Amino acid sequence: MEKPARRRALRIMTGIAGLSGLSGVLQNVLAAGNRPVSPGIQKLDGDVRVNGQPARLGMLIEAGDTVRTGPDSEVIYVIGQDAFLQRANSTTQFSGVAASIMRVITGRILSVFGRGRKTLQTATATIGIRGTGCYIESEPERVYFCLCYGKAELTPTADPSQTVEIETTHHDHPVYIHRDSSKPMLIDAAMINHSDAELELLENLVGRWPPFKAGGYRY
Repeated sequence: MEKPARRRALRIMTGIAGLSGLSGVLQNVLAAGNRPVSPGIQKLDGDVRVNGQPARLGMLIEAGDTVRTGPDSEVIYVIGQDAFLQRANSTTQFSGVAASIMRVITGRILSVFGRGRKTLQTATATIGIRGTGCYIESEPERVYFCLCYGKAELTPTADPSQTVEIETTHHDHPVYIHRDSSKPMLIDAAMINHSDAELELLENLVGRWPPFKAGGYRY
């Protein structure tokens, strides 16, 4: 007999696959059971490039790599304990030991991270985290940041003295972070353009459930 968590995973992943064409990712998750899948690219659609070269399923993403998606394109990939859903027209670069620094150059990315210090660099802020889930939309003059759960330290580029710490359990405090120092550095925002189902998919890829689910991973 299937365990309840297993049945729940099947329902969630089947729904996501039907809506988003994620059948390959669904197969990987179910094949792994409660274990993490193998690192690398799990799903790609459209024009996805790593260091300027066409990406392929299973390709590893490592420190020093730049991942770029074109119009109407998307890629899901796993690096160690971390998983990412990078949307269209987005460029992300990884550096540091075990790819512990993620630079979101432009575009939109949903990420879940395991334990350990990570640094997220955006156009308008540097964000320090220790195990969390977050969604970023990076534009030249402002960045949208939703700390879906966990803890983060936000340092605005325009005024580092306004560093703030945020702790949330379920999308409690999304913000816009502005480049222009004549404006408030942080402005409250609504939750936009990402979902709990996507977070569950990413966490399942690395063998976890998000903390807002019963029995989920505690950050």
